[in-house]
Amino acid sequence: MTAARVGALRTALATRVVVADGAMGTMLQAQEPTLEDFQQLEGCNEVLNVTRPDIVRSVHEAYFAVGVDCVETNTFGANHAAMAEYDIAGRVYELSEAGARIAREVADEFTAREGRQRWVLGSMGPGTKLPTLGHIGYGTIRDGLQANAEGLLAGGADALLVETTQDLLQTKAAVLGARRALDALGLDVPLLVSMAFETTGTMLLGSEIGAALTALEPLGIDLIGLNCSTGPAEMGEHLRHLARNARIPLLCMPNAGLPVLTNDGAYFPLAPDQLADAQETFVREYGLSLVGGCCGTTP
Repeated sequence: MTAARVGALRTALATRVVVADGAMGTMLQAQEPTLEDFQQLEGCNEVLNVTRPDIVRSVHEAYFAVGVDCVETNTFGANHAAMAEYDIAGRVYELSEAGARIAREVADEFTAREGRQRWVLGSMGPGTKLPTLGHIGYGTIRDGLQANAEGLLAGGADALLVETTQDLLQTKAAVLGARRALDALGLDVPLLVSMAFETTGTMLLGSEIGAALTALEPLGIDLIGLNCSTGPAEMGEHLRHLARNARIPLLCMPNAGLPVLTNDGAYFPLAPDQLADAQETFVREYGLSLVGGCCGTTP
């Protein structure tokens, strides 16, 4: 990582709207990786960072090709809780570093080719267990996400994105794990937090937007916002509260609407222009610094 590149990202976030990518998992699955590609760990997308970097690389290339400023690493599940379900909790750092390295290589290629800086956001997912409900210990989550963050930073991530958080205790553990990683490596990169709010208007465990902001802003994060769970229509009130009360910039990466269930499975109803219009409105009304997409979005 270079200080100049990270500084340029901080400047961009402070002065314009930075555009991130969209969904990762569905793009990977569309290329039909085999059970062998997954090392017999079906559905463990992070393993593809090691076995099929070509597939992961192709997703990043597809997003950069349509002009995004930054991509997220394929490390959403590279945490202790999710990896332990596959019995590979010891591979968190390895898979995180590999995922960041692939994204970094592609970003640098596009930067060199087009003369425009491209960045890598290190994805730190929520895991599959909620500490507030006693599913997992706080220290276990924090230390696993520290390993996740250290791998991401070693691989060349320009920022750390604690995303899709549903439990404020888990979110705090992730932020502190990320901070410990930065301190251990002597680095300083932007630390972003993105929460998932349900259609009920709260996070999964009932926290309201005001409580979330009050709990997280004092931890010294650089951006706060929302992703996943819903489409943009359900995010407006939360963003309005953040715009009025947050002292830090905002981000938003909605799904392409709420999923519609059919006989052929679920699909997300918002067309690209509809999602773009919604994000444009959010930028105008709430002053977002970073926008992107989540489930159901594509290049």
